[in-house]
Amino acid sequence: MATLQVPAYVPAPSEDAEQLRHAFEGWGTNEQLIIDILAHRNAAQRNLIRKTYHEAYGKDLLRSLDEELTSDFERAVVLFTLDPAERDAHLVNESTKRFTSSNWVIMEIACTRSSLQLFNVRKAYHALYNKSLEEDVAHHTKGDYRKLLVPLVSTFRYEGEEQEVNMSLAKAEAKILRDKISDKEYSDEEVIRIVTTRSKAQLNATLNHYNTAFGNFFNKDLKADADDEFLKLLRAAIKCLTVPEKYFEKVLRQAINKVGTDEWALTRVVTTRAEVDMVRIKEEYQRKNSATLEKAIARDTSGDYEKMLLALIGAGDV
Repeated sequence: MATLQVPAYVPAPSEDAEQLRHAFEGWGTNEQLIIDILAHRNAAQRNLIRKTYHEAYGKDLLRSLDEELTSDFERAVVLFTLDPAERDAHLVNESTKRFTSSNWVIMEIACTRSSLQLFNVRKAYHALYNKSLEEDVAHHTKGDYRKLLVPLVSTFRYEGEEQEVNMSLAKAEAKILRDKISDKEYSDEEVIRIVTTRSKAQLNATLNHYNTAFGNFFNKDLKADADDEFLKLLRAAIKCLTVPEKYFEKVLRQAINKVGTDEWALTRVVTTRAEVDMVRIKEEYQRKNSATLEKAIARDTSGDYEKMLLALIGAGDV
């Protein structure tokens, strides 16, 4: 499901590190060489290149990239070069800051990473910032948002398979959700417990039973107040947990189709999903928009930034 294209022959990390060093030298930076290397190496290979670069030249590759590149292209290259756990830790930390605050990014990372991946993000956060991710999220959020987000980032959700679903439990918890929503108790501790702790397979079974037993889709019942920001976040969390490709398609559609491209959202989705499920996201985007994601990106971006994004989604020049 990944769109990242790694060549059949991959040079040794020392060779890639040397080529990157050459890309930074001289009067102008060789941006295409940077794309050709970093946009076509997997996470393990990028980590080795970064380690080798530091050993050979006494400098963090990320620092060199920061010095040589600018703007959205720099952000895309740096985010993708980061180890995935470090990248997520960086994005969460960024989302707790005053001018880049975003409950949505915190929710997105908590709901679309596996339990082990999220555990590694918390470890990386502690190593990078000398404090806990949960502590920063709790400090950043208030009220109902805190009630939802802190358990989401703290959980070690069971990765159960469909055959392990407890249907009696699914029916019982579907009834609990129905009762709480009927009473407009959207942030009730039982709603939060079910959403933040159940395995994704179990949660899917609960929501499927809800949809058939009560004649309405769960997320549709959460639209009782279309302007309620907490309900929007809760609906998005459910979508991330059950059909992440639909969530990411919407983020991309809104980032690209709005007046003025939201490069931060576009960069975040492409760099974090290129090695995961970008094939499904591209399929969903084309189904929803009757246009390819490649053409949409080519239309709304330009230069080296466009080339980097297209390389990561497996396109090249359009």
